[in-house]
Amino acid sequence: MKSPRLAVTLIAAFLLFGFESATAARLLTLLDDRPEAPPFVLKDTQGKEVSLADYKGKVLVINFWATWCPSCRKEMPSLNRGAAWLKKYDVELIAINVGEKPKRVMDYLQKEPVDFPILLDLDTEVSNRWDAMRLPITYVVDKEGRIVFRALGSREWDAPELLVPIRSLALPR
Repeated sequence: MKSPRLAVTLIAAFLLFGFESATAARLLTLLDDRPEAPPFVLKDTQGKEVSLADYKGKVLVINFWATWCPSCRKEMPSLNRGAAWLKKYDVELIAINVGEKPKRVMDYLQKEPVDFPILLDLDTEVSNRWDAMRLPITYVVDKEGRIVFRALGSREWDAPELLVPIRSLALPR
């Protein structure tokens, strides 16, 4: 009789810890070394040049994505909601499209409009420097221009457990 009870206990523990690990994996990964964010200058969908330096002194969330990426498309609505919430705390969010033609991006944005800037990395040079070849991937840059968090894979960007740590970077110290 003890053997089935032990098996049930082990299965329950596995499910509990497995679930917690899956939940933790959907949060942000803290980068202990806080590397300096690689600079960039890219054009947005309107042809205006935007650079990392434009966000100096602000917390910035940078999402790398593509229209062909199902996970990227899935998270786009929650990114839009998260961006709106973060804006109240002076945190900016931008998305960098990786390697697609502007028309393809604009066609997608007609169907799924967003209220944050979309930049175009046509030659993927910036994406390569940011190690953003697996999509979606999102980085959080602090006011000093250092990468604090990374999130590989899609997230629900309007979830408090993601937004609160990002907002805390914008609070006065």
